Formats: sequence, C-alpha cells, structure tokens
Amino acid sequence: MAPHTPKDEGPQPPPPITPGGTYSIQTISVGCKVYIRRITEGVEEERLAEILSIRDKPVNPYAARLRGEVKQEEPQKPEDRLEFFVHWETFNKRLDEWVSGSRIVLSRDLEWPRPKTQPTTKKVVGKKTPAKNQRQQSLLKRAATANALAVGKAAKAEPGTPGPSTPASARASASPAPTAGQKRKTLHEEDEEEEEDLDADAEGEMDVDAEGEALDLDATEPVQPPPPLSTFSKEQEIEKLRTSGSMTQSISEIARVKNLNRLQIGKHEVDAWYFSPYPQEYAHLPVLYICEFCLSYFGSQFMLSRHRKRCNLLHPPGNEIYRHEDISFFELDGKRQLTYCRNLSLLSKCFLDHKTLYYDVTPFLYYVMCQRDSTGCHMVGYFSKEKESADNYNVACILTLPQHQRHGYGKLLIEFSYELSKREGKLGSPEKPLSDLGLLGYRAYWAETIIDLLMNTTEDISIDDIAQKTSITHADVMNTYFSPCLAAADC
Repeated sequence: MAPHTPKDEGPQPPPPITPGGTYSIQTISVGCKVYIRRITEGVEEERLAEILSIRDKPVNPYAARLRGEVKQEEPQKPEDRLEFFVHWETFNKRLDEWVSGSRIVLSRDLEWPRPKTQPTTKKVVGKKTPAKNQRQQSLLKRAATANALAVGKAAKAEPGTPGPSTPASARASASPAPTAGQKRKTLHEEDEEEEEDLDADAEGEMDVDAEGEALDLDATEPVQPPPPLSTFSKEQEIEKLRTSGSMTQSISEIARVKNLNRLQIGKHEVDAWYFSPYPQEYAHLPVLYICEFCLSYFGSQFMLSRHRKRCNLLHPPGNEIYRHEDISFFELDGKRQLTYCRNLSLLSKCFLDHKTLYYDVTPFLYYVMCQRDSTGCHMVGYFSKEKESADNYNVACILTLPQHQRHGYGKLLIEFSYELSKREGKLGSPEKPLSDLGLLGYRAYWAETIIDLLMNTTEDISIDDIAQKTSITHADVMNTYFSPCLAAADC
C-alpha cells in the first residue's frame, strides 16, 4: 500500500511589515525580526535576527568598586536602557546573544510574527460523528455526573469504613466509599461506554479513499516520511546541524534564555552557549569568573584572586588513573566529591542544551581529562557515566571545553570511555540524545574504528565479532554501517 501524499494547504500569508523609520525601540516586541549590527572578525554587518526576549539593562552589583575607587555610572542613551536576546537567522543557536538597543537598525524594515491560521479539517460525507474533543467532554460530563450521584447517595447513607484508596483528608469525613456492587456496576458501564466511543472513533475518524488508503481525519499536519538514506547526504546533515543546533533537544531547555554572557576559566575567556542554572545573583554579569582547579564561581576578578590565595587545589580532587606525556585522567566519585561534581555539571550545562541538569550527582562517576604544566593540571574536558547502568551506557555526558576543541581531545575522551568498557568486559554506548558536536564525534570514531579493524583483518568477520573486539554495541555498528558517511565512502 503506497503512502498517502497530503495535499498542500497553499502558501501562508506574508508576515506584516513595518517600513523602516516609522517605528521606535519601544515598538519592538518578542517574536519580531529586525536587522541588527553584528561584528564578525572586526567587520560590522547588518544581519536579520529574531527577538526572543527583552529586558532592562542589568546592573552589575560586583562592579560598584573598581580598584578601590567608586566607579561613576556613565549616563545611558535611551536606546541602551533595553537589551534584546536575539537569534541570528541562518546561524547556529549557540550564537544567540544579548544585544543593546543601539545596535538595532531602525532604518530597516520591521517584520512582525506571522499570523496564525486556523487548521482546516476534513468532513466525513454521509455520516455525522462527534468530534474527538466533544467525545472527551461527554466522557468527562458522564464521569462527573456519576460521581455526583454516588456522592449524593453516599451522603444519605450511614458512615462506613473508607476504602483503601480513600485519601487521608477524606477519611475523616462522614461520606463513605461506594459499595462493591456499585463499584462493579460503575466500572462495567464505563467500560461499555469506552468501547462504544472506541468503535465510534474507528468508524468516524478513519475513512477509506478510492485506492484503499486509510486517511486520518484528525491529523491537521501529516508527518512527512523521513528521506531515504541514499538521498540524505553528509553535507545536508552537517548543514542541518550548523543552522539548527542539536538534532534532538529538550524542549524545556530550549525555551530558556541564556543567562550568562562570558566565562573566564584560567587564562581563557569564552562565550556561554546556553542557559545554566547558576544562582540568580550571578546571572547577566558581563563575565563570570571560575576557578580552573575547583570550579568555584565568582562575580569579580577580585573575589577570584582572593579565593586563589586560599584554594590549594592544583588538580581535580580525584585519583589519577592515566598519564601519558602531558595528559592525565582523574576519576571522581560523585558521592565523595559532591561540590566539585556539581560545579562541573553547572559549567558543562553552559555548552550543552540537550541535557537536563540534576544536582544529585551521587550515581555518577566523572572522568576529567587535564593538561599538565608547571602551574598545575588544567581541565580540558570530561565525561561522566552511571555507576550501574541498566542500558549499558558507558557515557552519560561528554564535553570538551570550547577553548580546547578541534585538537583531537574529543576523540581521546571517546576512546578512553571504550577502553574502560573493554576493561569491564562489556559493550558500551553513549546515552542518547547526543549533542550535534557529540554526534559527529561519535560517528567519526565509530567509522574510523570499524574501518581500521576491517583493514587489518584477513578473515571473515561478523557484526558480533566487531562488537566484541571494539566494545561498540551491535546497534551502533549497524547504524555506522548504514550512515551516510560510511555508505557514501566519504570518511
């Protein structure tokens, strides 16, 4: 049976446009698209961006004193009193940022959100059936009526012993639970009503066309089938990742607006990519200062320097389990190093939008990779894993800090996680979903490892042999084999 191809609903109406020069900063609202000046490598250009949030310019409470002198507040321009959180069109989500109102180009057109159109539903010819929501409302009405009748009858009867499912607050009341016969009768009647409604759904909401295809009349937006593997190239996949961020993300985390601007970690200063639940008092600071050894966070350089005089850590507070040249791995128990692991989770959330942060880090082990020099061990990246994983996950979260990316450290982290799985005699796989960069990194590692094994093997080898020799699960081996990278021989 061939899949049904839905008909196009027609072109959507164009969004309302306000000509440039006819609106002000106060006119702009959330959802509008305007042109904003963006500086890229010293070159200023005007880019279209969508407004995601608007706020008053925050005041830095830690900048009241600068080098012992009271800092005088400079008078602000009216347009600089507001800040706008924007998403740049055709750019990755991690580049979203707060911009001041003076960077908005008021001489360019303002694009308002597209008006919502009411979805059109098909009607069944020759048979009238109630809509789905009407049936649900009728079910609720019947249930409410039955409940009210039961309560009314119970109020006239004598008090009895409350049933086992009666709430504690209701057990002290004089209204007893219905009798067993009443319960059986009510459940039986409800079952019959539900069966009738299901029959009505099967008959009323599904119809058959001339070619014998089933049409779902409730579906307002039919789901398009995924493109075949041969038509989905590696270039298209990378372009999708570049413009849309993670392939699979947590919707609740996407909706949260980034609350940090920049982070200073040691001698590096990097931009935060996503929201991280640091305390409210540290939100919207120009720079959040982080101790690179204990990962404590501070609102000013002075507070960090005062902390460094008392902090005696020069490496993560765990056991060093691997060392080669200037690279070391430290193993940390989330139950024993509770504060450090929580700070590590807060820091990693700034660069991962698809993970949900939990303060309960006790079920996890953390493996922190550091680069050693004369001043100490500086964190490069890390991965965490569950102590006891029911799904045989060997990685729960993995991250290479942005200042150390594109140096091969991500591949080393992935390889180290599989070496641990080999020591344990288990097959391992990363916890899903993966971030966009994590997905690309794992696919590259799986493809390279499998190809290297096949090139050095002269005998016939099965999927199970590949899994046992590499500790890569059978599903990951199969997915790599059918991936665009391996299928097109582009690796």
